[in-house]
This record gives sequence, structure tokens and C-alpha cells, in this order.
Amino acid sequence: MKPQTSNLKPEHFFAHETAVIDEGCKIGHDTKVWHFSHIMPNCIIGERCNIGQNVVISPEVVLGNNVKVQNNVSIYTGVTCDDDVFLGPSMVFTNVINPRSAVNRRNDYLKTHVGKGASIGANATIVCGHDIGAYAFIGAGAVVTKNIPAYSLWVGNPAKQLGWVSEYGHRLNFDENGLAVCPESDEKYKLENNQVIKIQ
Repeated sequence: MKPQTSNLKPEHFFAHETAVIDEGCKIGHDTKVWHFSHIMPNCIIGERCNIGQNVVISPEVVLGNNVKVQNNVSIYTGVTCDDDVFLGPSMVFTNVINPRSAVNRRNDYLKTHVGKGASIGANATIVCGHDIGAYAFIGAGAVVTKNIPAYSLWVGNPAKQLGWVSEYGHRLNFDENGLAVCPESDEKYKLENNQVIKIQ
């Protein structure tokens, strides 16, 4: 089986011979699409992305640059991901809040946006209609049922917030003045009104 690459310049990206890429897709330079993955019509995938084995990307999904999609991930119509997003193995998005096999709800898809640099752990589920803030961290197996603030750390089912993380993914410990320093990068953050802002 050869990939379908109409309207694409496959010399600019890599697609394994078992991958299927449907009509109307745009795929950026240096992106890799691995074994048995299916990129459905009219998707936009940025540069330097890595699409792992057995991934399904439904029509009109948009992925930014440097998005890492691990094996067995399902990304359904209505999802957009900014640059540098990490989607862990076997995590899944939904796009209908009340699915029934006998009821066609294709006009009822809810949107989900994943902000720049966010990470979603293995086997997590993101219930549709909820946005993930920039650099947020969703733990393995978590079930997200609400909007997730930037830089926040969530685990469990349903997911609950455990704290805050830096852009490097380290826990932030805020002092009495609401200030914290990332232990790896020395970046400084401020917690104010239950929001984290990078200040340096």
C-alpha cells in the first residue's frame, strides 16, 4: 500500500509506505508519518512533526510545528494543537458529548484547542469542548472534563489540579510572594489570581 500524496510534495516529508494520506492534506517540511497511520482529508500538519505508528488524524484537524504524536493516538475533527504539543501513547480526544451509534451528530462536533507546549500523558482522554492551556501537563490516564489553565498540572479521573509546572515540565513551588523559579532553566514565574505568568 502506497501513501496517497496528491497535491503534496513528499520529498519534503517522510511517510512510511504503509501510511495513508488522503486528498487535500498539507504537511510541513521534515515531518514524519510512521507505520499504519491514516491522515484523513484536509488536515494541516506543521513542520518537524512526528506522527507515530497507528495514529488516526480525522478530517480538518490542525497541528502546529514540532508536534509529537505517539503511537495509537486518535485525534478527531474539531481538534487544533499549537506548536510543540506532546500527545502521549494511546491518548484520545473526543468530539461528541453524547454519542449514539444510531444518531448522526456530525454537525454537533465540539472543538478542543491545545495550547503551545502542552503535554498530554499516555492513555489520557480529553472530553470535547474543553481547552488545554499553554504548557499545561495532563498526567497519564487522566480524564479531562473542564478547561485547563496554562502551566497547570492535572491528574486522575476526573482530572484534578495538583499544582503548576514550568515550560520545562518541572513542578513550581511558589513562595509567599507568589514567585517561583524553574530548577532546570532558572526561568521565573508569578502566580496571581490563580494564573501563572512567566516573568523572566
